[in-house]
Parts: sequence; structure tokens; C-alpha cells
Amino acid sequence: QLVESGGGLVQPGGSLRLSCAASGRIFSINVMGWYRQAPGKERELVARIFSGSSPNYADSVKGRFTISRDNAKNTAYLQMNSLKPEDTAVYYCNVGGIEYTGSSFRDFGSWGQGTQVTVSS
Repeated sequence: QLVESGGGLVQPGGSLRLSCAASGRIFSINVMGWYRQAPGKERELVARIFSGSSPNYADSVKGRFTISRDNAKNTAYLQMNSLKPEDTAVYYCNVGGIEYTGSSFRDFGSWGQGTQVTVSS
């Protein structure tokens, strides 16, 4: 289960910080990422971070957004600075890894419920 928080309305040039907390029978997390979907557009990758690797970002957010993760809390963050109206979208967290079912291990992938980010004056 993923629980997202931190969306809202902000003026251009402002900042927001999104959080995504994963819970359940998680054995390990391989990747945590953020995607977004604007009205009438396809869902697109914003940023993601694999275990033991540097994060990667969409060109449109490089230098403005920063993804980070707290492994002890199974939580990912997206710090968004210098926000623009074109950043307006529903932001979704995505997590992939391995879970323990009680008798075996298996891969899992989960999506958050989405959080609205609106950048407008």
C-alpha cells in the first residue's frame, strides 16, 4: 500500500514537497519513482531512483526537482522547486520491489492514489 501526501495549490516559482510511504509485507524496495499525468496527456515519468544508483529525471524537471528516499521508512520524497504552470498534474508514486507473502517471496509493483499539484497565480 502506498500513501501519498503533499500536493496542493502553489503560485509559479513556489515549492512543494511530495511524500510517498510504502507499507505492507515489504522485503526490499528496488525502485521508487514519481510520475505525473496532466489533463489530456499520457502519464509520464518525472523522477525515479533505483537502489544503489543515482536518480534520473525528466528533462523538463532537471535542476528544479529532487527525488530522495528514506530506506528505513520505505518513503520517497519529491522536492519540487521553481514550479511552473506546466507542472500542473496529478502526481503518482510508483514502487517496485520484493514482498514476503508469509510462505514465499515475490515481486510487487504498486501505484499510489495520486495527489493533485496545481501551479497557478
